[in-house]
Amino acid sequence: MPLVRIEICQGKSAEYKKAILDGVHQALVSSLGIPDTDRFQRLYELPLSNYELPPDRSDDVTIIEITIFKGRTSKTKKALYQAIVENLNENPGITGYDVLIILLEPPLENWGVRGGKPASEIDFDFKIDV
Repeated sequence: MPLVRIEICQGKSAEYKKAILDGVHQALVSSLGIPDTDRFQRLYELPLSNYELPPDRSDDVTIIEITIFKGRTSKTKKALYQAIVENLNENPGITGYDVLIILLEPPLENWGVRGGKPASEIDFDFKIDV
């Protein structure tokens, strides 16, 4: 049940934004093995004037924060990062240098899900320790 928050500069087309959402989600499905229907994503657009960026970044800079259940291996996380960058490079054409990915992993007991139960008490239909 990853929660995704994506920040981009304002002014991109609907197709561009959809490509980002689809690319990140597809990477989560292929890398983490989550169900395709498990899609909790938010995309925020900020004016370029709200950013302070290094001079070697473009206005395609894309900051992706993913909050996931704790338990994925370093190898799985690396595969996720690579899949996201490859997907976003392919469509909508964002270079890997403009993509920043941050994973947040609160313990399962810090998630209230499925009617207010701690995630540590839920038998999910996908593996977490991959």
